[in-house]
Amino acid sequence: MSQPILASLAAAALFVGAQNGFAQDKAGADVPHPGTENFHAQCIGCHGIPGYKTAYPMVYHVPKIAGQQPGYIVSALKAYKSGERSHPSMRGIAASLDEDQMKKLADYYGRAAK
Repeated sequence: MSQPILASLAAAALFVGAQNGFAQDKAGADVPHPGTENFHAQCIGCHGIPGYKTAYPMVYHVPKIAGQQPGYIVSALKAYKSGERSHPSMRGIAASLDEDQMKKLADYYGRAAK
C-alpha cells in the first residue's frame, strides 16, 4: 500500500478509537443507568415491538408496556428482582435497577402509548 493510504487508515483508526474513549461514562456524571445513555433502551428491544414473540426460555408473546400504569410496572420489576416472578431475562434486568431507576422507567412507559 502507498504511504498516503496507510496514513489515512491510521488516522481513521485513531479517530474511531478516540471516539470510543470519549464515549465512556464520566466519573460523577449523572447517568441514570451505567453503560447506557437511555436506560429504557433495554426494555424497548422486546416490549416496543408490536406482536413480538421471544423464544427464551420458551416461545411466548411479549407484552407492550407503553401506557401501562406506572405503579404496575414498578411492582412487576420489584417482583422480578425479588424472584417472586421468574422470567430469567427480566429477573436479570430488574436486578440491575435500583428503585429510583424503576420509577423513572415506569414514568417513561406509563405515558400514553403511541
